Amino acid sequence: MSKIGLFYGPEGGNVDKVAKIVAEKITTKKVEVHLVKETDAEKLKEYSNIIMGISTLGKHTWSSDNSGNDWDDFLPKLNGLDLKGKKIALFGLGDHIAYADFFVDSMGDLAEAIKPTGAEMIGQVSEEGYEFNESRAFVDGKFVGLPLDEDFESDLTEERVEKWLEVILPEFE
Repeated sequence: MSKIGLFYGPEGGNVDKVAKIVAEKITTKKVEVHLVKETDAEKLKEYSNIIMGISTLGKHTWSSDNSGNDWDDFLPKLNGLDLKGKKIALFGLGDHIAYADFFVDSMGDLAEAIKPTGAEMIGQVSEEGYEFNESRAFVDGKFVGLPLDEDFESDLTEERVEKWLEVILPEFE
């Protein structure tokens, strides 16, 4: 049985809550959970199957002039990392009301950071059932991963996670 590496940040809050929901709902494989603030990107190499979760906060919060975000140290270490043969699925937290023009942008930025690694991105999600104006995570007619809004649609989270897992788990080896 292959294990899944679940990497997320920040600790506490909505992304932490959703990471725990994702891990609990995966019953067919072992899930090893890692906080990105406590993990080096090299750890990704230990897994063929990877799930990554990121919060509402966008790229501006992990720029070099703004320290303190859990992804600050982790993301730059993806540069030059060879993840060919790995499968990565993303989930992102956003607020589709207050930030309709930037809905889950950080998930899109994370996907862009992963592209050069050679990993295969899986788990894209249709826009059906979502309301937003713009998103860097919406590419070629789909979200790059699972968008979730714990601020205004927390009642939909478990069902969305379950449907997403039905799609990604069969793709994991």
